[in-house]
Amino acid sequence: MSIATAADAAPPSGILIERVSPELDCGRYPVKREVGDVLVVSADIFREGHGHIGAVLCHRREDEAAWHDTPMRHVDNDRWSASVPLPDNTRYRYTILAYPDPFESWRDEVTKKLAAGLDVASELLEGRALIADAAYRAAGAGTDGALLDDAIAVADAAPNQEAAADRLLADDVASAVGRHASRAGSATYDRELTVVVDRVAARYAAWYEFFPRSAGTVPGRSATFAEAEARLPAIAAMGFDVVYFPPIYPIGRSHRKGPNNTLHAGPNDPGVPYAIGNELGGHDAVEPSLGTLEDFRHFVGAAREHGMEVALDFAVTCSPDHPWVREHPEWFAVRPDGTIKYAENPPKKYQDIYPINFSNPDWRGLWAELRRVILHWVAQGVTTFRVDNPHTKPTVFWEWLIAEVQRNHPEVVFLSEAFTRPKVMKALAKAGFTQSYTYFTWRNHKAELRGYFEELTQSDVREYLRGNLFPNTPDILPTILQEGGRPAFKFRAVLAATLSSVYGIYSGFELCENAAVPGREEYDDSEKYDYKVWDWDRPGNIIPLITALNRIRRAHPALHEYDNLRFVDTSSDHVLAYLKATPDRDDIVLVAINLDPHQTHETALHVPVADLGLPADRPYRATDLLTGSGESWNGPTQHLRLDPHDEPARLWSLAP
Repeated sequence: MSIATAADAAPPSGILIERVSPELDCGRYPVKREVGDVLVVSADIFREGHGHIGAVLCHRREDEAAWHDTPMRHVDNDRWSASVPLPDNTRYRYTILAYPDPFESWRDEVTKKLAAGLDVASELLEGRALIADAAYRAAGAGTDGALLDDAIAVADAAPNQEAAADRLLADDVASAVGRHASRAGSATYDRELTVVVDRVAARYAAWYEFFPRSAGTVPGRSATFAEAEARLPAIAAMGFDVVYFPPIYPIGRSHRKGPNNTLHAGPNDPGVPYAIGNELGGHDAVEPSLGTLEDFRHFVGAAREHGMEVALDFAVTCSPDHPWVREHPEWFAVRPDGTIKYAENPPKKYQDIYPINFSNPDWRGLWAELRRVILHWVAQGVTTFRVDNPHTKPTVFWEWLIAEVQRNHPEVVFLSEAFTRPKVMKALAKAGFTQSYTYFTWRNHKAELRGYFEELTQSDVREYLRGNLFPNTPDILPTILQEGGRPAFKFRAVLAATLSSVYGIYSGFELCENAAVPGREEYDDSEKYDYKVWDWDRPGNIIPLITALNRIRRAHPALHEYDNLRFVDTSSDHVLAYLKATPDRDDIVLVAINLDPHQTHETALHVPVADLGLPADRPYRATDLLTGSGESWNGPTQHLRLDPHDEPARLWSLAP
């Protein structure tokens, strides 16, 4: 620190501001909230000696120039806190300003001296000067100036020191002085922090993924958007909020894959939707077998009429026939023999797909084109994108792209489909992805589920990563679903729908589809490579359970929140139990799940009644949310028997 030499230069402030929360990576990345949330900011703020200080939380919308101040209150042990509402879907900036509070220091000193019977004539003059200084700043600002002037007049006319001090020390005087306090000697936190305020759908939604080309009734033929619209009433009836499509762009013809990923497609095989682009267009066009761009817009409108929005897959991959290959060959990696390198994930090979080379010399042109593509689909009514394999592209690109799109379209939601290393997944979330796929798909046992979700919802990870739980995807049919049968589908649905406030299923899950390629976590006869015709009423389906879960989610505000998850103890290693409650405890949902799809298990369940405001010495009500039946519980310990072939999971609403 350099020392000022000017005679009138003020010394540096002695106030320290430390351990600001929330703050992510020293302010490098924003934290996340949703519209209607309250941002609570706290910090350690202190100075030398015993002098009092004041502090304000400074905040503004990112598009505002002027800052707004909210007074901070002292909590304890030099910890200060303030909260501000977040009413708008935008980005806010915030920081902290702290300053010496000579008037409160004066009040403290004079109060102690009066209690000791000391003469305070000089101190009263000091207080009078401080109040007069505040009155000068309060002039023209409501009634505070008059109140302070009157307090000085009353003190000046007081018959003794005690009467004068009573008026100058009064709480209404202190409040008025505080509102117009000098901020000389102030310190400002050395960085501005950001909070991204997303719409509520970023935190609370139920997704349903399906291939529109598999919505028809004729084998070997693609369904159209119009035929896919016929599925909307059934999807809405199950209670979903988002209809998610894999890529709908034109599919390449070169090296097109056949059924079950065979290397040679027949003349009527549709190819893989991720092999994007042919002579009819690329990422801004529509596969003609589905219909036209106008047909897609009609589907978006029809979904909206059913209370749902459409999410679209954004995959930065190209077929060899994509227009970019011809127009921008520099965007692709070229082998020494002059051929373009196709995609690989050894031992898997994707001969029909060219990955983009983000290190090419024209990276600025590439970035601009990908932004244009996203904004093109926003113009068609799409405000949610699931991004395919973002971890194989530079994180800095996503940070730029998401900020660019959300600058004028803050309503846009981006879901990161990155099943990769934990730190990479977290970095993508920090860079701006609204939601993230998680390892839930492979977390099956009690200890690993509890440990993983405590990390997601109770550590600082909750400030930036919202886990969207999918028990299956077109690429992943987990072993638990292959081997656990219908009971596994049922309890995995309950886990996904209640551990997180945002979850999704890939179509076929509700039908308990579990035909797998032997020895692999992949669907046999996958619709990634073929048209499928589904029997949506297939015997053994769990559509009633999915419908009930989404109904329960909508009815219970506790299930709308993400970071209110609390695990409770059970005596069985096979039974996982947890609860979610609203802050006022008006809504409490308790869940218990048998994680063994084959065997019945019994357990003692320990309900933390005292923490929930429930009576420990008299009955309270437990309503079974799946059956509607109610029962009276007593005390913290309940005994359960969970048969996976009956109902592997139970959900209750608890109330006094």
